[in-house]
Amino acid sequence: MSEIKQDELVNEELEKTENCCETQECSEVKEESLEDVVSRLEDELKQSEDKFLRVHADFENIKKRLEKEKFMAIDYASEKFAKDLLAPLDTLEMALQSANANISAEELLPKLKEGIELTIKSFLTTFEKHNITKVATDGEFDPNVHNAVMQVDSENHESGQIVAELQKGYLLKDRLLRPSMVSIAN
Repeated sequence: MSEIKQDELVNEELEKTENCCETQECSEVKEESLEDVVSRLEDELKQSEDKFLRVHADFENIKKRLEKEKFMAIDYASEKFAKDLLAPLDTLEMALQSANANISAEELLPKLKEGIELTIKSFLTTFEKHNITKVATDGEFDPNVHNAVMQVDSENHESGQIVAELQKGYLLKDRLLRPSMVSIAN
């Protein structure tokens, strides 16, 4: 509470007590009541200041906690995706261990091929789960999602059409993660 407001309250109380009576007894009562008013107002001021400081401290604590939670959310945003990538990694490690088994090359090669196919399928499932999709490369060249690295002559394709995909591109929802590397027809 400001001093001006405090002075106004004291003056109001004084006016009330002055109108009461003009006798000596009343003036003693006036002085006592004036002191009481001042002490009461000082107590209210202290209580208000204390309440303000507590609310301000609570606000600062909440602000700090929310800031910390925000940074933790940013730091660990990819945790679910990382956990989902552990399954394809486990599959790759098992394929590598099976290569050390005492079996013939004729038996090992088909098993390794099958393991690699299962691992790719596992990766694609994880990507699909997290809205990562392959960039389409059939049809016209789109510079927004394709990167043309060479032009080739092709009788089967019109000029500007994609002839071959050299490296797959991927989208995360609608955002491009990596463009498809393609060759296009002259």
